[in-house]
Amino acid sequence: MRLKLPGSYLVFAIGSIAAADDPIDFNRDIRPLLSDKCFHCHGPDEEHRKADLRLDLREEAFGDNNGLVAFVPKDLDASEAWLRIISDDPVDVMPPPKSPKTLQPAEKELFRRWIEQGAEWNDHWAFVAPRKVNHPESSNLIDHFIGERLRKAGLHPSPSADRRTLLRRLSFDLTGLPPTPDEVSSFLKDQSPNAYEKQVDRLLASPHFGERMALMWLDAARYGDTSVMHADGPRDMWPWRDWV
Repeated sequence: MRLKLPGSYLVFAIGSIAAADDPIDFNRDIRPLLSDKCFHCHGPDEEHRKADLRLDLREEAFGDNNGLVAFVPKDLDASEAWLRIISDDPVDVMPPPKSPKTLQPAEKELFRRWIEQGAEWNDHWAFVAPRKVNHPESSNLIDHFIGERLRKAGLHPSPSADRRTLLRRLSFDLTGLPPTPDEVSSFLKDQSPNAYEKQVDRLLASPHFGERMALMWLDAARYGDTSVMHADGPRDMWPWRDWV
């Protein structure tokens, strides 16, 4: 089996806040702010909704609400939400002072630029049909997109890993364990064109690969050796763990 891993890039944590000259992307820059800072009081939950305003729906975010409109494309002065965001009046400012949520200056700037750029609203990515993106046929697809994002951030790919480091990364990724000295020595001596692919096959055939996958499943299921709640009597959890 052939597993192609992008070994030529060091992955950087790149902030989601757009650069000053970048177009604001609603799903990347604005929707997360609305969700985190606004939806508790202006979202789908009727019990917590204030002012009968929902900012999770396009038609309400841009619609008339008792003579006020939350967002008016390219018009900051007519955008009531923006006026509330920058207000210094404790009665009008949003989020309100009593809320644990606050908007940082950089986050307010995102709202300002978004409105000035036309306040484009996009559907949630899960409801948008995927489209094919052109890329060089000779490039590794993952490396291509990572490289594009690094270039936009003014970053450069790290040098290619040496063979010893590459095997160590591959071993930890597939089994969670480092390679043994003998495995490292064997790989360094193997100068065949498919030396890397042979290591992939060896690790995928290892029982430790299955253990690695099982660990991810146990973590996702929040496995614990104890039953935590004892109201329903003791439970032996280990048989399920061993079965996995």
